[in-house]
Amino acid sequence: MIIRILLVLSYVVSCIRLCVKPWYYFRLNAPYFNESKGLFSKLDIDRLIPRQWRLEQWVDDGTREPSEYPVFVKPEWGQNSRGISRADNLMQLQQFRRQRKLSKMRYLVQEAAKGAIEFEIFTIANHQDLSKHAVLSVTQVNNTSSDKFPINGIYNKKTQYQDITPTLSIEQREKISQYASEIGQFKISRLGVRADSIAALVAGQFEVIEINLFVPMPLVLLCQQRSSIDNVRFIFNAMYSLANVTKQIPKNQPYKAIFFRKLGVMRQHTIKENEVGNESH
Repeated sequence: MIIRILLVLSYVVSCIRLCVKPWYYFRLNAPYFNESKGLFSKLDIDRLIPRQWRLEQWVDDGTREPSEYPVFVKPEWGQNSRGISRADNLMQLQQFRRQRKLSKMRYLVQEAAKGAIEFEIFTIANHQDLSKHAVLSVTQVNNTSSDKFPINGIYNKKTQYQDITPTLSIEQREKISQYASEIGQFKISRLGVRADSIAALVAGQFEVIEINLFVPMPLVLLCQQRSSIDNVRFIFNAMYSLANVTKQIPKNQPYKAIFFRKLGVMRQHTIKENEVGNESH
């Protein structure tokens, strides 16, 4: 909570310094927001991923069965691993379907990535060239359980984060930055990928499991080996860069009520999730 407060305050202060309206934050990734659905649609964003990095993913309407397991079942609107379940066989998948039978939420089925290690790539674009990044951090995600396909996230107590950015050379960081830009020229983002090793990641041998565009948390700030001073420096540098990017948003960019639409959709879906959960007990 303290980290999130510092991020917000630092961003607001940076915007004031640069004479930028802080609420323009919600315009940063507006071109990727599906206004009719009121969300950053995982299906829409999935189509941006180049074929070599894209996992197969489809709307779970009950008419298609996976060719192999496990698969991950996730709400189209979710973020930070919220609402994700793993089905290890057809029986479990059918059980998930029965549990949400009364829900009108769209759920997706995604094949499991083959890579052994999960990485989170946090980026903020360079305000002078959106194809490059002013901020890039790479965090290795570790899980203390023996589960081969864990659902990692900030709410999973067995998930731990390790900052590997300092171990990467300038060339390696540039490579990873290039891959992120090929997926999309997002002004701020967090990409979740799986690869067999750091070397494989740098070589472009990975699969994208998740893209977060709505207030993505820089997971590097949750790494235990980092000092508080390092985190504060990162926060102020990153938020100043983000305020600079915010300042470059074109005045003729179409307006989208992202905050209120997203908030409304999340509230409706949370209520429906609770109703479905109560119905299943």
